[in-house]
Amino acid sequence: MEALRLVDDWPVPTVAVAAVLPDGSVHQRGPAHHRFRIASIAKMLVGWTALVACEERTVSLDQPAGQHGCTLRHLLAHAGGYAFDGPEPISRPGVRRIYSNTGIELAADALAESAGIPFATYQREAVLDPLGMNATELRGSPAHGVHSTLHDLLAFVDELRHPRLLSLASAQQFSSVQFAGLPGIVPGVGRYDDCVWGLGTELRGNKSPHWTGTQNSPGTFGHFGGAGTLLWVDPGAQVSCIALTDRPFDDWSAEALRRWPQLSDAVLAEATG
Repeated sequence: MEALRLVDDWPVPTVAVAAVLPDGSVHQRGPAHHRFRIASIAKMLVGWTALVACEERTVSLDQPAGQHGCTLRHLLAHAGGYAFDGPEPISRPGVRRIYSNTGIELAADALAESAGIPFATYQREAVLDPLGMNATELRGSPAHGVHSTLHDLLAFVDELRHPRLLSLASAQQFSSVQFAGLPGIVPGVGRYDDCVWGLGTELRGNKSPHWTGTQNSPGTFGHFGGAGTLLWVDPGAQVSCIALTDRPFDDWSAEALRRWPQLSDAVLAEATG
């Protein structure tokens, strides 16, 4: 796929990229089994794990978690009122979209407490092992401490496209707007009056500018990570894209926010003819 050649001159030591087309065919470039820190793409895995736990009746999205008035749903949707990092809330729940590692960590803690086993163990048994994601490892924070490979994340994308660990209803919740109308910031990208988010996954909506492409549909969901990584699924186009690098986003953020949309648009254009 010619679009994937765009990563050849990205200013990063190592890059691996893949696109999944409407017919399910996979095109990739770069080392498929190189292990990268995927950074905040890990939040998508937390959301998917939490929904599996809901179906197993281990937790409920609307059970209390975190500060007074906060639920597991609030935490997964960055509506729990917690700062980017830090244990103390800075807002009431459901008032604004505050992107928060702490919120995701509290969500993982709530699941672990309800399950009676460490979150990493639950995630391994509920999601990673069933999907064959054997090279994926949680090292530290479940919000950003996962290391994985292009090969493993392609298995996760296949699950996102054709869920088998979740019912269709649960999978739809994952990528549906939670607490609509909340203003907020996508770190490093911009501030939005309606900063839409799902359950551990960002939603494209009508955000502009954005790290996905200008041609991505509003229903696109995914995440980018501070390790220079991205993953999106566009249900409208039936196309998905993953790009993994080993250069921190902050070191090349201006360049990344030019090159990521360029790659996304080129993948969509080539995939849809």
